[in-house]
Amino acid sequence: MPLSEYEQRVLEQMERALTSDDPRLANTLQSTGRGNALRYVLSGAGVVVGLLLLVVGAATSQTWLGAIGFVLMFAGVVFAFLGPRKKQQDGPVGVVGEDGTVQPPQGGAPKPRKRQGGRSGGLLARLEERWENRRNEGGR
Repeated sequence: MPLSEYEQRVLEQMERALTSDDPRLANTLQSTGRGNALRYVLSGAGVVVGLLLLVVGAATSQTWLGAIGFVLMFAGVVFAFLGPRKKQQDGPVGVVGEDGTVQPPQGGAPKPRKRQGGRSGGLLARLEERWENRRNEGGR
C-alpha cells in the first residue's frame, strides 16, 4: 500500500530533522556497503592462504611457516571485521535546506543547543512541541 501525500511529507520532514539533528547518523544510515566487497575478497584470500601455510607448516614440521600462516589468517579476519577509519568531525556538518541538501554552516562554528531535562526528556519535549505546532497549523 503506497503512502499518501501527507504521510510522504511527514516522512520527508522527519528525514530532514534527523539529518539536521545528527548528520553522522544520517550518513551512516544512507551509506551503501559497496566498498566492502573488495575488502571481504581480500580478507578471504588472506585467510585461505594463511590456512594453507598453516597446514603445510604443520605437515612439514616447519614451525615458522605455520606461525606465518596463523598470523596471515588472523590478519585476514581482523581486516574483514574492522572497517576503514573515517575522519571524525566535531559538531554538525552543515545546515539542511528546504530541498534536503546540506550547506556548510554560516558564521563559524554553531553554538551547541542546551538540552532540557534528561536525555529523552528534551527529545520528547521537542517532539511534543512539534506535534502541537502541526496540529494547531492544520486546524486553522
